[in-house]
Amino acid sequence: MYLLLAFLLVPLIEITLFIQVGGAIGLWPTLAIVILTAIAGTSLVRRQGRSALTDLQRSFSDLQDPTKPLADGAMILFSGALLLTPGFFTDAMGFALLMPPVRQAVYDFIRKRVKVQRFEMGQGPGYDRPHDPRRTGPRDTVIDADYEDVTGEKPSGGKPSGWSNH
Repeated sequence: MYLLLAFLLVPLIEITLFIQVGGAIGLWPTLAIVILTAIAGTSLVRRQGRSALTDLQRSFSDLQDPTKPLADGAMILFSGALLLTPGFFTDAMGFALLMPPVRQAVYDFIRKRVKVQRFEMGQGPGYDRPHDPRRTGPRDTVIDADYEDVTGEKPSGGKPSGWSNH
């Protein structure tokens, strides 16, 4: 229901704003504003997107909960889509989502309404990181390797072992 309202109301708001702004300043300045906000928004999204990606990588490497960096990245991506959509209302919403306090407020709003049942990091049961002192689970005892006989000796008996076609 909310999505249907958004698909109906957002275009009506945009058309109304285009008519009002275009009537006040003219067609070409209105189009120039729309194009300039798309260019400025793309630059800001790119810069903040890099920062969000760095925060996400840091949370993974420090084995911390990546929820906040993932949410920030998703909101920055959504703000980029809003800024590339022609219109004044979508531009205002896109620029608002680029502000960290607004993203924090949206994150807090959503977090109150979503309950996380389970959170795990790693590759599942038995995952073992040799350099991690907190490791648990069985160690993997299978070693996959290639070898080469450098002695030049043939197997005893001179007969094939049955493991190959030779």
